[in-house]
Amino acid sequence: MPCSCSAFFSLFNGILPFSLDIDQAFIAAILTVIGYSINDTVVVMDRIREYLALHHSKADEPKVVINDAVNNTLSRTIITALTVVFVLVVLFFFGGEVIRGFSFALLIGVCFGTYSSICVATPVMIDLGKRDLR
Repeated sequence: MPCSCSAFFSLFNGILPFSLDIDQAFIAAILTVIGYSINDTVVVMDRIREYLALHHSKADEPKVVINDAVNNTLSRTIITALTVVFVLVVLFFFGGEVIRGFSFALLIGVCFGTYSSICVATPVMIDLGKRDLR
């Protein structure tokens, strides 16, 4: 995820009308996004663990139980991400020139962090835990 934010900064450096220097604010934004993504991933994985413990009978397929857990967590995750994105968009447009690079990095990072906690972490968990799920 930090690589994707750096790539966006490199791609948009000459295009956008504000400074996209990689400085202390960028590093703070990256660290904030890493913390946000890890927290969101922990919430999703905890819900999966909870559902697997509740539905641990032989009749329930583990992939179906994991899908139900992710679907249950999806609305909470999207509402949280949209709330953060709304605040970051307001910061981006109405904040000062100094805060624009920081809010842009957070905006890109929150989008990729939310995507990774749902669409990347869960399939990786299924692939790495195939022996334990059966």
